[in-house]
Amino acid sequence: MKRSLFLALLILVLISVTRFQVDWLAERPIAVKLGYTPAAEVQRLLAGEHRLALSEMSVIRVLFYFGSLVDKWRNQIMLPPEYFNMYKTVETAVKLDPYNMDAYYFAQSAFTWEVGRAREVNALLDYGMKYRTDDWYLPYFAGFNAAFFLQDYKQAAQYMERAAQLSGNPLFAKLASRYFYESGRTQLGIAYLQGMVEQERDPQQKRAYKLRLDALVVTRTIEDALSEWRQDHDKDPQNIAELYSAGLLAQIPEDPYGGEFFIDEEGKVRTTSKFALARPVENTQQQTLDEIPEAKE
Repeated sequence: MKRSLFLALLILVLISVTRFQVDWLAERPIAVKLGYTPAAEVQRLLAGEHRLALSEMSVIRVLFYFGSLVDKWRNQIMLPPEYFNMYKTVETAVKLDPYNMDAYYFAQSAFTWEVGRAREVNALLDYGMKYRTDDWYLPYFAGFNAAFFLQDYKQAAQYMERAAQLSGNPLFAKLASRYFYESGRTQLGIAYLQGMVEQERDPQQKRAYKLRLDALVVTRTIEDALSEWRQDHDKDPQNIAELYSAGLLAQIPEDPYGGEFFIDEEGKVRTTSKFALARPVENTQQQTLDEIPEAKE
């Protein structure tokens, strides 16, 4: 009798402990680790002809790790991501196989918006451009990063110029000309658009390029007049009309896009149109191609 009671009590204790362990295992924060990645040069030497597969495995490893983190976050288990190891793993994947597009996609999405490491991402993209010479995605990504995250419009213009040449997309050409203007290299933007006008065969796109070209030519004229003004004055003029009154402009310049030119607080020539055609009232739901580059100032 005593033995039966003891066994029954032991079973109850085991059940209680087991239930406690199950609950604890379900709720405890499981450590998700990516770990150290050996140098790409070492892996390339060891992998030999299997380096492409190893590159893909590296990306899958990062994706699996990142996905595991997301699952933990959804369950309110906050684990700090190993961003450095993630980046080094993706970098290794790229150096093992510079044609691995998955690596570039992940770097572009994970290390720009979330981590703010656009400069490092562009270093990867620059490496890839040496090999993926016909791919417009990489210079497009790099151009966006340079303009949006780094505010380096000079570099952004060069990337977008390459993306435009590779893709034939007129949007990239317009972005390139705009970034040339933003970087204070209006004349280079003019030269670039002149070439685009000459080689474009589509009449509609040729007109769009010509419109942007005309706007930059007028902008350059005002910039030259402003430069002359600054040689004789200690401050910028109040408005464009002062340049005309001083005889530095033959007439008050007109914006081909329908806006009005002005000089902003930083002394840069701008226009109220932002180099975009006004949207027709009866077509407010349709955005023209020419409006897209200036959609977000």
